Amino acid sequence: MKKSAKKVTGIGGIFFKTKDPAGMKDWYSQHLGLMTNEYGSLFEFIQSDKPDQKGYLQWSPFDENTEYFRPSEKEFMINYRVENIETLVEELKASGVKVLDEIESYEYGKFVHILDPENNKIELWEPVDSVFTKLYEGKTTK
Repeated sequence: MKKSAKKVTGIGGIFFKTKDPAGMKDWYSQHLGLMTNEYGSLFEFIQSDKPDQKGYLQWSPFDENTEYFRPSEKEFMINYRVENIETLVEELKASGVKVLDEIESYEYGKFVHILDPENNKIELWEPVDSVFTKLYEGKTTK
């Protein structure tokens, strides 16, 4: 069997529902030292296969009534960092994986959503980390 290109390269984000997103950000900042912003906290790391480049992981509490995790009914959603998102989406479709939307592009990367076999919504992200380096230099959790 031919091995395909690398797919997931790491965790890109952890998103969870909460009754009080602002209070949760404050608690994590005060008690665990997270550097928070309007979205949660941006964790900065050095990429093992590209040690001269920073990578980022987004931690975000969402309002308990968010529709963003739908069609999943779960209280969380995980974002995975990926490479070659277009090729990956084609491979996933060919394998029968439920792809929920079209790839969307932003200055900080490309995104698409899929469902796993237990109906967990998964966000796939092909990041442009340099945008975060410019926007949040000195304002990340390390």
